[in-house]
Amino acid sequence: MMNGSAMSKSRGNLVRLSDELAVHGVDAIRLTMVFAGPPEDDVDWGDVSPSGSKKFLARAWRLSGDVTSEVGADVTAGDLALRKATHRAVHDAGLAIESFRFNVAVARAMELVNVTRKAIDSGCGSADPAVREAAEAVAIMLSLVAPYTAEDMWMRLGHEPAVALAGWPAVDPVLLVEDSVTCIVQISGKVKERLEVSPEISEEDLRELALSAPAIVSALEGRALRTVIVRPPKLVNIVPE
Repeated sequence: MMNGSAMSKSRGNLVRLSDELAVHGVDAIRLTMVFAGPPEDDVDWGDVSPSGSKKFLARAWRLSGDVTSEVGADVTAGDLALRKATHRAVHDAGLAIESFRFNVAVARAMELVNVTRKAIDSGCGSADPAVREAAEAVAIMLSLVAPYTAEDMWMRLGHEPAVALAGWPAVDPVLLVEDSVTCIVQISGKVKERLEVSPEISEEDLRELALSAPAIVSALEGRALRTVIVRPPKLVNIVPE
């Protein structure tokens, strides 16, 4: 489709695949088509951005050249936050692929590239083994839709043979456990406070924490409570008299 209508010679809105491939490359075009939406949906070429896909692939590719740790470095000694982001991305992408939501898998790879870039530039640095783990995960994730870019990344990361033979990265369930979650505290349905709490917090503890929060104490102004609905760990709704 182009701008909401089917492509045809009579409308003069055809997009030549050969021209797009020549400008952006096969990986970028394939990524664009996959990222546009679920396989069953029509793709309107007027709404997609092959140039954006090309820039993203270049950004991902640069990660492989920035890694300075050795192949086989002990990733368990790497930055914990980045390792958690990597394993979460791999986990979510794997589930998305199993349900044919390839656009979601690509989105998770994009998020991981951004997190890894930030870790290199202003975080743990390129020598941290967690950066290698993340870059390798990105290469494997991209190998499904951008094999040429992924293969080059894999080689730059010091690996042989092909990335296609690497297998899907193993996910450590321990790294999927959240350290904290954001609990929304409402008064009569209106958000008044956000609290960072343990995922394992009890209903009683969450109720006490919410009612003692300074913003909530101030908003209630000493009014009696009709009910307090607690849904740990993510919601507390306070209804005053």
